[in-house]
Amino acid sequence: MRQQHRRAFLKLSGSLLGGVAAGSTVVAAERTDRFIVDLGGKDASARVNADLEFVYDLSPAGVVVVEGSESTVAALDVTYAPDVEIAIDAPAVNDAAPTSAVDEPGYGAQWDKQSQRIPAVHDVTRGEGARVAVIDTGVAADHPDLEHAVNTSLSRNFTGDGFGAGVPAGGDHGTHVAGIVAANDRNETGVVGSAPGAELVDCRVFSPNSLASFADILAAVVYSAEIDCDAANLSLGAYPVPRQGEGGFYGKVLNKTLTHANRSGTVVVVAAGNDSADLQHDGDLISLPNEGAQALSVGATGPKGTAFDAGDAEEGPKTPAFYTNYGTNAVGVAAPGGDALLSAQESHPDTWFYDLVYNTVSTPAYDDDGNYVGSANGYGWKAGTSMAAPQVAAAAALVRSVEPGLTADQVASKLGRTAAVPADADRAYYGSGYLDPLAAVTE
Repeated sequence: MRQQHRRAFLKLSGSLLGGVAAGSTVVAAERTDRFIVDLGGKDASARVNADLEFVYDLSPAGVVVVEGSESTVAALDVTYAPDVEIAIDAPAVNDAAPTSAVDEPGYGAQWDKQSQRIPAVHDVTRGEGARVAVIDTGVAADHPDLEHAVNTSLSRNFTGDGFGAGVPAGGDHGTHVAGIVAANDRNETGVVGSAPGAELVDCRVFSPNSLASFADILAAVVYSAEIDCDAANLSLGAYPVPRQGEGGFYGKVLNKTLTHANRSGTVVVVAAGNDSADLQHDGDLISLPNEGAQALSVGATGPKGTAFDAGDAEEGPKTPAFYTNYGTNAVGVAAPGGDALLSAQESHPDTWFYDLVYNTVSTPAYDDDGNYVGSANGYGWKAGTSMAAPQVAAAAALVRSVEPGLTADQVASKLGRTAAVPADADRAYYGSGYLDPLAAVTE
């Protein structure tokens, strides 16, 4: 039977698609025509009748998604809940940052890659042979820094909007995430990714000016496992979700889905969220999907004063970002996500944003009828745990490149084992420590 009914909107985190506006919110509305069903270990065909339409058969994870009337679903001997649609509230600091730029300053502006010693990592491996799924707003496969990496044949559009895959139809966020993973280091232009030799698969779950379906996200995770991705990056999330009622159901089906992916060999890397929240001591609240079983949750760090004199406020790249969620057992590792000295937006308007993460972007365009007509490729700055997560997904790809026989748990363990908490720092912000991809591929 259905979990406790809640027509009320869920109040969720503005961290859904990254950004640094602590305390911003989005809302999630329940759909009335689509339902997520927990099979309870039984066969999908035996649980769903002809009056319901399969949307996704996720039976390897013990879940199916169907469309039809709730009364029909309720007549089945199953536990279920309505699919949830999530809207984005764009963070203010990212809105204030430039969203595109010419190629320069390229690597010189990538304090995140410098801090991780990425050129030295590439002396060992560039991630060749590894595959990473980007579950996001879409990846611009024609971007000059990504065209070498995106497998458009495997890429999928889970939204049903008809715009296809390998395009940033849901916004430029996914292209930025993809560049952090695999931007080309050999085309003498633009920026550098941590694992430029890895293959990318675009799994688009957002449409323009639309909502992301929780079911689509689950389906993208299962698909990533089916096509043998070494890592799946989810720079998205919802917080706070009550553990009671349907929140508990969503957590349960998420756990089943992530456990299936993990057993299949896919490391599921998830942004911890940008609410400055202590996930370790937040009572009966959960953060999804980063608190799901087997999720490798990533907190964000960043500098203050990269390109301007921050005075006493100056901080290094391993310092926890002001917006990041934290919690010793809730965060697996920390990685560069960018930070911001908010007062510098006025005092240093031309340089404050260099403390954010610089990488690929692609801005979509639409005609008067709302049809996607292409995108403008470029480079820009963003910050958030959304930017920290792909640093870790790329590191997972790098490890798999040199040790392809490792299980997902072994890859995650190696990333944690080779990470280190900075001296005198609060472990609650780091989990196992600050990501060190060079140590991970040379251990």
